[in-house]
Amino acid sequence: MMPRFPFPETFLWGVATASYQIEGSPLADGAGPSIWHRFSHTPGTIARGDTGDVACDHYRRWREDVALMKELGVQAYRFSIAWPRLFPEGTGRVNEAGMRFYERLVDALREAGIEPFITLYHWDLPGALQDKGGWANRDVVGYFADYADWCFQRLGDRVRYWITLNEPWVVAHLGYLTGVHAPGMRDLYASMRAAHHLLLAHAAAVEAFRAQHWPGGHIGITLNLGPQHPASEQEEDVEAAARWDDYLNRFYLDPLFHGSYPARVLARFEEAFPELQAEEMERIQTPIDFVGVNYYTRGIVAHSPDDPFLQARGVRREGAQSTEMGWEVYPEGLYEILHWLHTEYGGPALFITENGAAFADALTPQGTVEDEERLHYLRAHFL
Repeated sequence: MMPRFPFPETFLWGVATASYQIEGSPLADGAGPSIWHRFSHTPGTIARGDTGDVACDHYRRWREDVALMKELGVQAYRFSIAWPRLFPEGTGRVNEAGMRFYERLVDALREAGIEPFITLYHWDLPGALQDKGGWANRDVVGYFADYADWCFQRLGDRVRYWITLNEPWVVAHLGYLTGVHAPGMRDLYASMRAAHHLLLAHAAAVEAFRAQHWPGGHIGITLNLGPQHPASEQEEDVEAAARWDDYLNRFYLDPLFHGSYPARVLARFEEAFPELQAEEMERIQTPIDFVGVNYYTRGIVAHSPDDPFLQARGVRREGAQSTEMGWEVYPEGLYEILHWLHTEYGGPALFITENGAAFADALTPQGTVEDEERLHYLRAHFL
């Protein structure tokens, strides 16, 4: 049973989105293609051939969306900037039309009394930079720093909260190792290099932010985190869960707070890592103001000698409620991961930057959704 605590008056209730997932019009007004634009237009990559060409049409209907958020009483709105809207080639020429879109959005949010939280990178790398190797190319660290610096210059006077990266684990693992996300690569060496370069890019963006000395400004990173429980008390399952915990949870937190990658990760993938320099690891430890936590579910892990990667596999708890994505509904995990973060990493400031569930949204004849499953999910996690 999770402890129940009253929410302080300073608690911010908000909503979150990502640029390619909601904006639509990905090539409008001089924007360049992102890796997700290319990926979703590649036959066989996305169910039903869906793309982000229209999505929620936020790029054209942002005024309505801000009005809806205000009507809902939303206090904070986390959204991401599409890097290729501002820099169509990823670097060099700036597309002012793209920046004007985000300036208008931020101004409208502030006028509506909604606190903007900006994520600088939510997976939509400019396609032109993927042509140069993407995150596996160390040069992208500098390109990202330049892009971040430009965003701070233009919006730093109006935006107090910044997030460098959203879920770098997903970028490196699903994008460069398993290939189920853009850019669709299956390369262990590229994946490990991408992971390291993402952390260096995060550090470079934090340094750029600090150099501009924005009063009252805060910057952090958002990570997807969740408890990894062994499928049984057998030693091999306990060790398998520990390997997944290292790879999923500690892979980014340990460098950020301890200055080193988990020993078991390094021992297993040392050949695939780039050569690690002491000054780079120190740079990755550049202090941040908060950690954003994206929590959806836990992992239940069993030993699996047939798995060539971690000799581990996820298992499902029989009879457990699951979302449409097959993720177990496990509210206790949110408390577990927040408590673990507090004790393991020195009590950093935390924001729950994502939480929620995918359920079938069937419309009634009145055009409404009987959303009891999602209401139960949120109540179980927060109340």
